[in-house]
Amino acid sequence: MSEITKRTVLDYDDIRQMAPFFDGKPRLVNWLMRLLAVDKVNWIHDHNFDTPGVPFVQGLLRDLDITMQVRGEEVLDQMPTGGFITVSNHPFGALDGIMLIKLVGEHRADFKVMVNMVLNHITAMRPNFIAVDALASNDPAKRAVSMRGITEAIRQVRDGHVLGFFPAGAVSKFTTGLRIEDRDWQPSVMRIIAKMGVPVVPIYFHGHNSLWFTFLGMIDWRLRTLRLPAEVFRRKGDTFRISVGQPVAPDEIAQHNTPEQLATFLKQRTYAMRQWK
Repeated sequence: MSEITKRTVLDYDDIRQMAPFFDGKPRLVNWLMRLLAVDKVNWIHDHNFDTPGVPFVQGLLRDLDITMQVRGEEVLDQMPTGGFITVSNHPFGALDGIMLIKLVGEHRADFKVMVNMVLNHITAMRPNFIAVDALASNDPAKRAVSMRGITEAIRQVRDGHVLGFFPAGAVSKFTTGLRIEDRDWQPSVMRIIAKMGVPVVPIYFHGHNSLWFTFLGMIDWRLRTLRLPAEVFRRKGDTFRISVGQPVAPDEIAQHNTPEQLATFLKQRTYAMRQWK
């Protein structure tokens, strides 16, 4: 818990390190932070900072006046002990991670979800995070971060705890059929799942971000990322629907011979809950 010392999510120093152009331009950075609603993110993070982990996300959702309508939550009641994995679609990019930690973490305080380095800036949520760098490429330092994250994820499950994945690794986008849904789920995540030999619980988040957000993603993923804070506060006062599916048994997981086959199967099981009845 000692690592949680930063009360802001992003500040001037963070931004000038990310983009040296802004070095020496604090007024411009402050203007951009207000424009992109980063100042609101910093406020809500600070307001709930002293209760990290599951209490933090509970407080955050209270401040946003966001409620969750969950179908199938009794599945989580039936799994009070032992390791298992959750897989989820990723339509919101931030709120789905927050709601997932609340949903599963209220049943299992040992829950952790694998996230990218952008979300890892939310330091008060780190007790429930395992961070990896999706853009590690050939950078040795970034690859080391990801390898540590993968090792921690495997240990999390083997020690009898709960691990969550957003296997798409990125926010949902337009498909060729002009539907907003996840891209193909990552084979690297499927290899971990196949190796673990534990039940897998599919969780489906209904809805998506604004069409403007999705359009920005078609231009450049960085523009879409800059829009994320505004998307969170746009949904203030909303009710979100979430469906929890029946666990997929380890022997059913083992029937799929390749990571790609397993990815298709688990994604289909998750999206089978798309209709809210």
